[in-house]
Amino acid sequence: MYIHRHFARLQCKVFLKYTGVAQLVEQWSPKPKVASSILATRAKENMEKLTTYFKESYNELIHKVTWPSWPELQSSSVVVLIATIIIALIIWVMDVASNNLLQRIYNSF
Repeated sequence: MYIHRHFARLQCKVFLKYTGVAQLVEQWSPKPKVASSILATRAKENMEKLTTYFKESYNELIHKVTWPSWPELQSSSVVVLIATIIIALIIWVMDVASNNLLQRIYNSF
């Protein structure tokens, strides 16, 4: 019964930060300071990792990525368009050929 009431009180809290979980456990735990330091440490480590990831991603996008120029982008788009049309025509020819073949087989019976 105690665990159920304890859990119900935990559900009523709003978690806005990772460190809020550790503070919440410490506040409602029958033995304060037992689990909170582990949770707080993990939360801080995870938050630091996430912050580092976003900083490195931004730095890479700004300083390391080479973006194509407008003429390069246009020529690449034309190549993709031509390849798409050729593949669509090949698929259309295969569709028509298989349709004709199946019509001949069905008509023979």
